[in-house]
Amino acid sequence: MKDKSKYIAIFIKSFSMDKKKFNEKIKYNDIPEWDSIGHMTLMSDLEDGFNISIDTDDIIEFSSFKKGIQILKKYKIT
Repeated sequence: MKDKSKYIAIFIKSFSMDKKKFNEKIKYNDIPEWDSIGHMTLMSDLEDGFNISIDTDDIIEFSSFKKGIQILKKYKIT
């Protein structure tokens, strides 16, 4: 994933995470910040950061960092 560093940066910023606590195995509700409100913040930040519009089905399916990589490929984010 060419845009992976940008994806990670958006992920960390969206959840106000310490970079040291980030790992690629993170899933929805693994951290208190990734609740329903945090999820929508992440989606909005991804849309702004990559200049895309994420479909509702993809927002619902976006359940982990790794799943996000698969979903973003649909939007030509590699």
